[in-house]
Amino acid sequence: MCPHQPPCPSADDPNREAARTLAAHPEQGWSLLCNGVVLFEDTGELLPDGGIIAPHRPTDLPQPSAA
Repeated sequence: MCPHQPPCPSADDPNREAARTLAAHPEQGWSLLCNGVVLFEDTGELLPDGGIIAPHRPTDLPQPSAA
């Protein structure tokens, strides 16, 4: 359970990346969030239940073509 006030978003919450960082390892490219989510520098995520969220960088979105 999260000790923060207000509590961090749960791992099931769409806003899960807003949880506080408990451990950061930028040299290895990952951080552990308060809700148990491991967040990777490429924006991929490993959920506490073993589920994964594929990387979703804003730069991966299709760009409109120039007219």
